[in-house]
Amino acid sequence: MANATQTSRPVVVSCPFCGTANRVDLARLSAGPKCAQCGRPIKLDRPLHVTDADFEKIIAGSSVPVLVDFHADWCGPCKMMAPVLDEVARRHMGDVLVLKLDTDAHPATPSRLGIRGIPTLIVFEHGRESRRLVGATQMPELEKLLGMDQPERQA
Repeated sequence: MANATQTSRPVVVSCPFCGTANRVDLARLSAGPKCAQCGRPIKLDRPLHVTDADFEKIIAGSSVPVLVDFHADWCGPCKMMAPVLDEVARRHMGDVLVLKLDTDAHPATPSRLGIRGIPTLIVFEHGRESRRLVGATQMPELEKLLGMDQPERQA
């Protein structure tokens, strides 16, 4: 029984269709999580959109690192980051939760976190900010920010 507890990796995510908060175990993603309210699939192989209303619940309810992209639709560098974030979500599904928060539509959270430029990428661990990067970046830097880079050993 202790082994099951060790492998469980719960996160709380909002259904992209109905907005209901759902607890999903990342260790059981192959089971195809579905929303408890509307029954539609919850796909974690892509960034999920969050709002001021559900941001804290999702960050606090995650047992894995959470990468949040603070962006706006009109921001060119933010648009350049979209495919990179899609790839991070696909590549690290189950190990990282990738979220996107539109700073124009939901200004309270960025203001509280002192975000002054976009895109801003923040990694949260155990509900707290652990690392931050401002500006567009590429996959290697993003994986380094997440602590998932694998530095080569020097002889």
